[in-house]
Amino acid sequence: MLMLNLIVARTRGSFGAKLLALTALMLLVAFGADAQTKNSCLDCHAGMDAPLGVSSPDFLGSIHAQKGITCTSCHGGDASSDDYLVSMGTKAGYRGHIERTQIPALCGKCHSDAAYMRGYDPSLRTDQLSQYATSIHGKLIAKGDSSAAVCTDCHGVHNIVSPKDPRSPVYPTNVAKTCSNCHANAEHMKPYKIPTIQFADYNLSVHHQALADGDLSAPTCSTCHGSHGAAPPGVDSVQHVCSTCHLFQAQLFDSGPHKNAFAAKSLPGCITCHSNHGILHPTDAMIGTAPGAVCVKCHVAGDKGFAASATMHQDLLGLDSAITRSAAILAQAEDAGVEVDEPRLSLDEAHDNLTKARVAIHSAQLPVIEQNIQAGMKGTQQTYRAGMDAMAEVQYRRKGLIVSLIAIGLVIIALALLLREIEGKRASSAKITE
Repeated sequence: MLMLNLIVARTRGSFGAKLLALTALMLLVAFGADAQTKNSCLDCHAGMDAPLGVSSPDFLGSIHAQKGITCTSCHGGDASSDDYLVSMGTKAGYRGHIERTQIPALCGKCHSDAAYMRGYDPSLRTDQLSQYATSIHGKLIAKGDSSAAVCTDCHGVHNIVSPKDPRSPVYPTNVAKTCSNCHANAEHMKPYKIPTIQFADYNLSVHHQALADGDLSAPTCSTCHGSHGAAPPGVDSVQHVCSTCHLFQAQLFDSGPHKNAFAAKSLPGCITCHSNHGILHPTDAMIGTAPGAVCVKCHVAGDKGFAASATMHQDLLGLDSAITRSAAILAQAEDAGVEVDEPRLSLDEAHDNLTKARVAIHSAQLPVIEQNIQAGMKGTQQTYRAGMDAMAEVQYRRKGLIVSLIAIGLVIIALALLLREIEGKRASSAKITE
């Protein structure tokens, strides 16, 4: 401090001198802070190989190090001493290696203390440990199964960063890969008799595609299964999980005949038709009686559902085809120079009706679906007529242009003949004069 005062006292003047003083201040603070936060643990372990090695940049970049949490906070000991008998002594509370089954309680010692955590982040939840105790992972750990997931499997160990950091294993775009470290490992999952294709299926799904395209709100593993309270959704709760996002579809399903029919056969609502992890973008081909359609999984030729699904499929294809036809004629008219903004708006409404009809499929009620189909067909008929009228106008304009060009041509020819006649008379008059 005395040196700092001398530097400041001697540099009262030019901007350059003040800048020099500021630089000296920063260096002193940096070296002073380093001296005050000596970490003999990191000094030693930074030079070791795995699994005892701890990268100094990783640890110093972690959220714990940034908040002043050091090695001794978890492992005990005295990091200020270079004497291993002191730094790793029992008097300093050193406990070294922490068993996997002890990790949740160790993390929970801080993360479940609301008063303690408020000093670092008042908005941070402190119910993670209680939630974990209800999870399939926590229950297995409580039984002594050390292979079940614990905090460090998902968040990391010495290099833990904020979940909001894209580098975090639990950042939305990384969650599925983190879960797959265990759930895609056939050897690891063998004792639990759980399939290991979930990650591969999810990578093909419409949910993964949305997430990969930058939509961080798109579903990932923890969206449906939970994070700290992770549990597989039961048959009776799958629909509630899906309706978190797809509320309107769930309401339509509840209003239709499938709800009771599925319940009678203990079939889960949404995934019976859409699957779970490998959910693909729905198409009109899913509806109907063709091979591969989801309807024929339950319905057979001769029953009402089979006939209704065939009608639904034809209705959807019919409206889609009508929209395509109208769009084509309007595009042709627009390319020819005719203004078609109003018919295009009507065509947009017809497309909205098609979307509503596709959503109404979840009600499995033909009248509800056909209501939207008929409204859409009415719109496409109007827009197609508008397109045909526009093309007729184009033809009229073209015919008018041809007539105009012919008339102009005739006028030009007449003028040319008139000029020739005038010039001939002038020439005759000139000869007579001579």
